[in-house]
Amino acid sequence: MLAPYRGFIMDLDGTIYNGKEVIKESADFVHALADRQIPYMFLTNNSSRTPTEIADKLKRMNVPATSEHIYTSSLAMAAYVRAYWHWPLHAYVIGSRGLVSALEEIEVHFTDRNPDVVIVGIDRFFTYEKLATAQAALFNGATLLATNADNAIPTEDGYMPGNGSIVAAIAKASGSPPMFVGKPEQWIVEQSLSILKTAKAETLLIGDNYDTDMLAGIRAGVPTLHVDTGVTRAASLAGKGEQPTFSIAKLDASLLDR
Repeated sequence: MLAPYRGFIMDLDGTIYNGKEVIKESADFVHALADRQIPYMFLTNNSSRTPTEIADKLKRMNVPATSEHIYTSSLAMAAYVRAYWHWPLHAYVIGSRGLVSALEEIEVHFTDRNPDVVIVGIDRFFTYEKLATAQAALFNGATLLATNADNAIPTEDGYMPGNGSIVAAIAKASGSPPMFVGKPEQWIVEQSLSILKTAKAETLLIGDNYDTDMLAGIRAGVPTLHVDTGVTRAASLAGKGEQPTFSIAKLDASLLDR
């Protein structure tokens, strides 16, 4: 079934683990990829953590990973502004450590006065003052950029507001349409492919969420595999639009031999 593929792009929460609990079959699958030296990457809309922090979490779960295996929506944002914006770039940034670190790496100038862009990632300390500052910058001509549009994110205590909820407030207050780079946008998938160095037809994108993971692969022209271990359950998959290439209950290392 999966033997023809030469590279794998995998979601994290709902695919490799659920919250703090690893999905054993998924961990075994990643071990099989590592043992066979098959290129793989974890692709996440999580903009709050750095690749090193995410890799450390995976290693604690006995999932083989280094920071080089992690591609976040924060890294996708850094790649996007580096590719399409003039320099030096002045940005008002709302977000957490992962986003700030990625933008610092490419030497974005952080400012709340006359920025070129307002860049938004998940911020669990989002305030009215930050909303007002973003609104003023956008009224003054700045462009609204956002890591991802997830309205809700799963946590140990159930679903909580995601970055999409914060972006929606800023967009409503300013009348500015946001531009997203994370899943399901194809930009983040194409950046992952450029790192893996595998052809689209030979790369499989694996995830649990149809509206982010599967749509990202479909839009990017990459084969997709849905796993019934997270957000989109198999029972509801048939009601979606364009279907993923494959759908299975859970990952299984033996699929690499078929």
